[in-house]
Amino acid sequence: MKLVLQAAAAALAVMSFAPLAATAQVYPAKPVRVIIAWPPGGANDIAGRIVAQKLTENTGQQFVVDNRGGASGIVGSDVVAKSPADGYTILVHSATHISNPHLYSKVPYDTLKDFTGISPLGRQVGMLVVHPSLPVKTIKEFVELGRKRPNDITYASSGNGSFVHLAMALINSMTGTRMVHVPYKGGGPAAVAISSGEVQAMTATVGSVIPHVNSKRLRPIAVTSDARISQYPDVPAIAETVKGYEFTAWVGTFAPANTPKPIVDRLNAEIQKAMKDKGVAEKLGAQTLDPMFMTPEQFAERLKSDYEKYGRLIKETGAKAG
Repeated sequence: MKLVLQAAAAALAVMSFAPLAATAQVYPAKPVRVIIAWPPGGANDIAGRIVAQKLTENTGQQFVVDNRGGASGIVGSDVVAKSPADGYTILVHSATHISNPHLYSKVPYDTLKDFTGISPLGRQVGMLVVHPSLPVKTIKEFVELGRKRPNDITYASSGNGSFVHLAMALINSMTGTRMVHVPYKGGGPAAVAISSGEVQAMTATVGSVIPHVNSKRLRPIAVTSDARISQYPDVPAIAETVKGYEFTAWVGTFAPANTPKPIVDRLNAEIQKAMKDKGVAEKLGAQTLDPMFMTPEQFAERLKSDYEKYGRLIKETGAKAG
């Protein structure tokens, strides 16, 4: 009798799994809506479109981009959080996704519980740059000057709680310096401010500052990744002097929570295949985005870690967006 019950239980388990397995085998059976939580033209939009196009080519099914910008990505994220968990609506968003709940007094979803991370698409590295009038050429000199002149050195950002803000706030936190934050309404105005000497320093994404570095209006000091980057091997990493420092952003993909794991795994495998394509890597590299791939489990750990890191920094800085 016991053997009969065990056999029946095993048969039920196989039967319950079979629909999921079958779903994953035929997925995608219709167009997939790719909601990019930012307006057209930025890093999120470009990375999302590059990968969506390759997914369309590889699967033979349309991955249709739908830009839903607004409120630092909250508008588009909310659409995905409330969409059916069937794999036919996915989200492309930046690391701002995990900073938003710390910045805004209320968001209409739970950032960690209402989404399943599929995989990052690209890594964004920051570069610490200074106005040439600041008498420093290395991160060591920068930190020493910051300690000698507390509350004197000013740094620009694209807004409270932005990657640009928090990357520098982490330097302050880890080195005991007290540099003054000057937020601007976007990366463009911030870059203009430091180029003109209105402020003295900024840590922004590599792509946004390189034109100013090439024109000698800004001096590169170090990058925010834990090691030097291939595009600029002569620029050291902050971590070479400030041990343990690492602050990089990413563009990632998400599905609604409770999306069947076989579908998430299929999406993950297709993204991995796309990321290995030389053309995709070159296009992302042209946007100063390093191709970045993780399993759903690895991405979940990164999301949790970044959520805690951003939360601590935002609490330290007192940053608020609304």
